[in-house]
Formats: sequence, C-alpha cells, structure tokens
Amino acid sequence: MVVRLADLKASLSGAAPTPSLAPSLAGLWWAAKGDWDKAHRIVQDEPTREAAWVHAYLHRVEGDLGNAAYWYRQAGQPVAKETLEAEWERIAFALIEDDKA
Repeated sequence: MVVRLADLKASLSGAAPTPSLAPSLAGLWWAAKGDWDKAHRIVQDEPTREAAWVHAYLHRVEGDLGNAAYWYRQAGQPVAKETLEAEWERIAFALIEDDKA
C-alpha cells in the first residue's frame, strides 16, 4: 500500500493511525496529534533510520537539542536547520512513497 502525504494528513481526523503505517509514520502521526509520549514510545525501540529521524524531530520540538542531535546522527541525517513545520514536511515526504510514477 502506498501512503501519500495527503493520506497521512487526512487520517489526522481519525482517533488512531491506520494499522498499515510503518512505526516511523505512526510516530509522526501521534506527534502531529500532540501525543508526544506515545510518539516517543513507538519510535524509541525501532532500529530503523527512519524511526531515529522521527525521534530526533520529537526531541527538537520539545527543545531537547542535545538528544535531537544524537538521534539525527543515529539516523545519518544532518541536524535540521529549517523551521519545525518544514522539518515535519521534509520527514513526511522522505518517509512516504511517491506514487506519481
């Protein structure tokens, strides 16, 4: 199943993310809903680069820049310089498959 950014944004009106979302996207979904604890729990034990990237974003939003930098390094991503909104969009676009092909 291909998940598009519009689908992710549209699903934010629901009470829970779709079960088919990868843990990194589910964490991003919960973060967008404002449940930081749940978002952290979902991605904290995931060994993927994508989950580490979302974890970094969560720490950045919370103002914990030391941990954010750690998780960005774990993800192999540069520390974000853009706004939080632009970073959310960048992460979402990177995690969602492009179905325009």
